[in-house]
Amino acid sequence: MKKIFLFFEKRYLILVSICVVTPLGFWCKFYDGPGKLWFNNYGGGVLYEIFWCLVFFLIRPTKKNATRIAVAVLAVTCILETLQLWQPAFLQQIRATFAGKALLGTTFVWWDFPHYILGCLLAWLWMTWIVKLVGNTNPG
Repeated sequence: MKKIFLFFEKRYLILVSICVVTPLGFWCKFYDGPGKLWFNNYGGGVLYEIFWCLVFFLIRPTKKNATRIAVAVLAVTCILETLQLWQPAFLQQIRATFAGKALLGTTFVWWDFPHYILGCLLAWLWMTWIVKLVGNTNPG
């Protein structure tokens, strides 16, 4: 019974975390105060990494998977960033939509990579903190 409780408690914390990170990510994209350039261009990227790490952590929330997830999300987002150098018509059509911009991005920027690393590092810390707080049991 305790394992089942921990299973749901961990996922509850992850869902709450996702519910905090998601609006913060959108807020960064539309923020218009001091540091606007950083928040609009890079702060959202940090939160984007955290969001995806937490989404995958929701499926398999163990300490072992926290590292794997952070590395995989970093690898995929770096590939997506590099893919922005490729501009075929079909990708341009996808990138013209809000979802396409949010998921694939539109413009290659080298400076995004350190922010992706920072986001995945913070996500890894966040995920390991949840495991430490609740425990490493995963009955599901």
